[in-house]
Amino acid sequence: MADQRTRDNALAILRKYIQGETLIRHCLTVEGVMRHFAELNGADADEWGLLGLLHDLDFELYPEAHCVKVVELLKAEGFSDDFIHSVQSHGFGLCCDVEPVSRKEWVLYTIDELTGLVYAAALMRPSKSVLDLETKSVMKKFKAPAFAANVDRDVIRNGAEKLGIPLETVIAETIQGMRKIADEIGLRGAVDGQTFFP
Repeated sequence: MADQRTRDNALAILRKYIQGETLIRHCLTVEGVMRHFAELNGADADEWGLLGLLHDLDFELYPEAHCVKVVELLKAEGFSDDFIHSVQSHGFGLCCDVEPVSRKEWVLYTIDELTGLVYAAALMRPSKSVLDLETKSVMKKFKAPAFAANVDRDVIRNGAEKLGIPLETVIAETIQGMRKIADEIGLRGAVDGQTFFP
């Protein structure tokens, strides 16, 4: 199946449509967290990860048609209608009317915004690391609307509710997912007096 292509191929597709390193890092972050949540749900981590990796494929080139233009791009790359639906659904109520229906779609919808908040919170720490970031710190930032003001808290709340998971738990597991890929997304920082920046 086209959806089971290797991660290397998926990364090549990602870089074909996205040049900005910040957006690529975001896609890698969402991929890592999706893989973590797949493991928690006993699901296929490769399948969920691929969805996270390619969810913003159209955002850089077609920001005004985000989650719409992606249909054409993914069809051209051989992806299935089901995969395309999953990608589109993360923009539900924001830039499209494709509603999440499966658990993996609701997870993507929820953690897409949340990873941005967690990332920003990690960078505010003296260590600049996700490795010593605590859930309570992110909750405090979540409740401060001026912090990472572009993050839609309502989306995160709604997603957690749809998943039937307490907000604190969603945040805690998102942090765990990001810890697993701290090196890849530049959030190892300096912990225990050791600096890990190149």
